[in-house]
Amino acid sequence: MEAILRISISLGIFLLMVSWEYFSPRRSLSLTRKQRWPVNLGLALLNMAIIRFTLGGIAYLSAIDAMNNQWGLLNLVVLPQWLTILITLLVLDVVIYFQHRIAHRWKPLWRLHQVHHTDLDFDASTAVRFHPLEIMFSLLVKVACVYALGANPLAVIVFEILLNGSATFNHSNIKLPLKLDKILRWLIVTPDMHRIHHSCLLEERDSNYGFSVSIWDRLFNSYTANPKQSQEQFPVGLDQYREAKQVGFFKSLLLPFKALK
Repeated sequence: MEAILRISISLGIFLLMVSWEYFSPRRSLSLTRKQRWPVNLGLALLNMAIIRFTLGGIAYLSAIDAMNNQWGLLNLVVLPQWLTILITLLVLDVVIYFQHRIAHRWKPLWRLHQVHHTDLDFDASTAVRFHPLEIMFSLLVKVACVYALGANPLAVIVFEILLNGSATFNHSNIKLPLKLDKILRWLIVTPDMHRIHHSCLLEERDSNYGFSVSIWDRLFNSYTANPKQSQEQFPVGLDQYREAKQVGFFKSLLLPFKALK
């Protein structure tokens, strides 16, 4: 039931963002959806299948297990449920922030994460472009955090929904009024903010790591407000992978096992 709920909401948000992109795009894309989406959605379907038959629902089940056995910090104290939910959401989000930041610094993780950055354009489908091994690693990190924290099981479900929804939103190629974008950035990661993270320039790529709450980038000094070039013109992706044939489905799966360029 938990998986069906997450997938249904994620699909609804994806369809909403795709429609929004079609009617009000922020940038003109260099490639068609037909050229990019088979890779991005293919990776998403593969990841869903692998998780379904291996670690499906493990974060939520771990939270239930921790609660039943009274493991983790939040299970050692008596707090109102609303507070345990809030703490769980914030802790999981900051853990994902640091995991993302480390993935750009530590070569073994960068080998996996670079698959996400080899997309030659930036739209809602980019949000699901991840190597299966990175998805598995991320799940294990969440499980460790859930047990250590004694995470609220309801908050774990809510977090998964928020993470997927916010990633789809902030990877989308939608046009927001600049004043609204400026206001929203004080609370959440907007597409214009996260797009900078997909820049070909290293100093821009090594910033704006947040996926949902924007405070972490400001708090930990990794925030970049604007790219050097305009939002409509700066190139996204990696300089060493500038052709669609270099980042096809099977080549993306094999990319982590090749020498870093």
